[in-house]
Amino acid sequence: MSGTEKSKAHAEQAMGKVKETVGRAVGNERMTAEGRAEQAKGKARHAKEDAKDAFRP
Repeated sequence: MSGTEKSKAHAEQAMGKVKETVGRAVGNERMTAEGRAEQAKGKARHAKEDAKDAFRP
């Protein structure tokens, strides 16, 4: 996995976790949902890069 894409995936997951935590703390359902979505997006990016790496010679 390229270092740049790996960093983006981890940053996206971390930002999502922060947003979800803050959303729960203030009772904002929308922010909580957005945080979960960002985490899922980061995990998907990570999985995509892992798949690309699996097929590289």
